[in-house]
Amino acid sequence: MKFLDLSLMTFPFLCVGAYATAVDVSLGTADPFAVLAGSTVTNTGPSIIGGDLGVSPGSAITGFPPGTVSGGTTHAMDAVALQAQNDLTTAYNFAAGEPCGTNLTGQNLGGLTLTPGVYCFMSSAQLTGMLTLDSQGNSNAVFVFQIGSTLTTASASSVIVANGGEGDNVFWQVGSSATLGTTTAFAGNILALTSITLTTGADIECGRALARNGAVTLDTNDVSINTAGCEVTTSGGGTGGTGGTGGTSGTGGTGGTGSSVPEPSTASLLLLIGAPGLLWLRKFKLARP
Repeated sequence: MKFLDLSLMTFPFLCVGAYATAVDVSLGTADPFAVLAGSTVTNTGPSIIGGDLGVSPGSAITGFPPGTVSGGTTHAMDAVALQAQNDLTTAYNFAAGEPCGTNLTGQNLGGLTLTPGVYCFMSSAQLTGMLTLDSQGNSNAVFVFQIGSTLTTASASSVIVANGGEGDNVFWQVGSSATLGTTTAFAGNILALTSITLTTGADIECGRALARNGAVTLDTNDVSINTAGCEVTTSGGGTGGTGGTGGTSGTGGTGGTGSSVPEPSTASLLLLIGAPGLLWLRKFKLARP
């Protein structure tokens, strides 16, 4: 009987451990890079890179100008870019290895409101519309998305970091390649195994485009780690920093109305799982002669 008591008391805590809290991903020397590719960086139009621009082990960077690098330097197949790629690999593997808290396989990210945690897709991930990341007043809140294959956003989609968070603490670990649709207003750091394509007018207002093995392709984009959006975000459904882009691509203040998919709290899990067991135990004891 004592063994049964102990089992019922420990079972809820074992279940709590299955729900992961996201751990911040260190980018190491890749941190100063807004754009980093493995093979080539190709640009069309007046793109603005707010941070370092680099490529390694490839060496080709084309389209600058008309593209410009603001607040950073360019590294083509040098020691700095090589070390950044090594650290990107470490960061990618770390993000991929974090325990999945919520499996979103088969769900479209558009219309969801998510709280900090680790979210995984066994295959591809799609964003159509607005995704709101509710940091719940914590400026250090971390979001990790583990995507088995591709990440694709539809035209005019957006990622909103709300309630005190920063896009710099959002990580998209992509198992193959990522493509951001036209005029997408994105947030967070894309860590792609292969390539990253930003179509016309797609911006990463606070974050990075970091590709390990393939190319980064740009077309009139703004990718920045130096904007106000990396320091200041809004509450509710607005955008942070250079929010004009987000305003044109989403529905403004409606971000908070999406379906909420929070990770279960410890207290709620104890109540849900532990309480029925304890009630059963009490009835069992009372029923004994």
